[in-house]
Amino acid sequence: MGTVGKKDRGLSVKKKRLAAIDIGTNSIRSIVVEADRDGTFRVLDDEKATVRLGDGLHKTGVIAPDSRRRALEALTRFCKINAGYGVERTEAIATSAVRKAGNGAEFIREIQEATGLAVAVISGEEEAELAALSAFNNFDLDGNRHLLADLGGGSLELVTSAGRHLDHVFSLELGAVYLSETFLPGDSIKESHLKKLRRHIRGTLRLAFPGERPLLNSVIGSGGTFTAIAAMIAASRGEAFGSLHGYELLHADVVHLLAMLSRSTLAERRNIPGLNPDRADIIVAGVAVVEGLLEFFHGNLLKINERGIREGLVLRTLRRNGCGDSDPKRRTWRDAVLEFATSCNYDAEHSHHVAGLADRIFGAVAPSHGLGERERELLEAAAILHDIGYFINYTGHHKHSYHLIRHAELFGFTPRERELIAQIARYHRKSLPRIKSPEYQRLAKGDRLLVARLGGILRLADGLDRRRNSTVTGLQVTGNDARLTFRLQGEGDLSVELFAAKAKGELFQRAFGHRLVLEPPQPIPLERTS
Repeated sequence: MGTVGKKDRGLSVKKKRLAAIDIGTNSIRSIVVEADRDGTFRVLDDEKATVRLGDGLHKTGVIAPDSRRRALEALTRFCKINAGYGVERTEAIATSAVRKAGNGAEFIREIQEATGLAVAVISGEEEAELAALSAFNNFDLDGNRHLLADLGGGSLELVTSAGRHLDHVFSLELGAVYLSETFLPGDSIKESHLKKLRRHIRGTLRLAFPGERPLLNSVIGSGGTFTAIAAMIAASRGEAFGSLHGYELLHADVVHLLAMLSRSTLAERRNIPGLNPDRADIIVAGVAVVEGLLEFFHGNLLKINERGIREGLVLRTLRRNGCGDSDPKRRTWRDAVLEFATSCNYDAEHSHHVAGLADRIFGAVAPSHGLGERERELLEAAAILHDIGYFINYTGHHKHSYHLIRHAELFGFTPRERELIAQIARYHRKSLPRIKSPEYQRLAKGDRLLVARLGGILRLADGLDRRRNSTVTGLQVTGNDARLTFRLQGEGDLSVELFAAKAKGELFQRAFGHRLVLEPPQPIPLERTS
């Protein structure tokens, strides 16, 4: 890994462009970021090349010539891309395959001669720590125990954590390429071979964890196998999210997926929706490891971290350069929403006022319709972000808001929740949700109702601030399941807000089944004089 010169120890006020390259057993990943002094960064480029450095490694003990050639071609290409972005510093690491190979040191010298990259070969424990650093940056881990897993082609890295504190770090020889070549030869999977593989996985885990197993809130997984699992399950459900980062699934989902994959031939696996054909020959072993982890630790919830080691490498590089806090404070979903809203130059006064009115309406209907705290948070996020489409253009800004939110990296929300927030914001004006809309149609039936209800609340609240001057200061709510009366509170003429709210109340009435009555403020009686 390159050294940092004196003039490079602190990042200047100018944003700095950095790159991180992860040379793994199955693939090489390169990420380019633009970083600020506070440690935040945005991704400019993210490239991947499947080079299979681990092909035949466990038999020959060396990286094969064809694999070295593919890797050098990919690294040369990545370096040219990085130079085009004006990258000032590149951190490059190599993991399991290069670590094990008898010609690993020779290969590292070959890389430096061909590209100028100074590649550091890191230990399995260091891999695990980088993956954990990425998980801490992307998930709220406070108050619970978690297993952080990074599965590559040559090894499996595990970290047990209590909140944001690391307990134990492990590196196990349970990589997808290694296990595929050792236990699953041929295009079709024999049941006897799969049983032998699963026994090996359980035995390896028992050796690493001989005592009492920690009780876990969730498993957070990074690496290509985990992302492929999420992509296949999402595709089978007809889900199409902007990103699978934060995707959640259950142990039962992985069990069923493994059963389906193990019955498929290699040709059939190459055609499975959501699975990259390049991974078809190693996916069964990879999914077997993930299922074995969940079974061994009695874990039911799996969360997907699309970032992993390369993001951990970026974060470590930034902190070593004095950029950001070495012990960052706890981040919340609300922090992420406000950061994103600010980056889109949102109208803070209007957005927060609408959020407050929406919360008042939510409180009036939530108890009788089974809406809880998480739905309240989705509504608040959508209310704050509903007008960020102005950042692109006023015309159709509700649709622009949808696309911006859908593709945003909102900490603390799953892909499903990001989609819900985006659709709630999208329906704050213009057309109502219709089953003919492809985006709305893709939602599960229950989520379509939720979008209609929360969208109806937001639409109504937005109408109550039609002039964007916070004239409506509150609402007095009375009524029952058949009829709700909202009496506006505020000073001055509220006729514009009253008209706009009535015009935008249709979705609310349709979604909740209430007749909505909106009334002006109660007139203040004149004092009688004697």
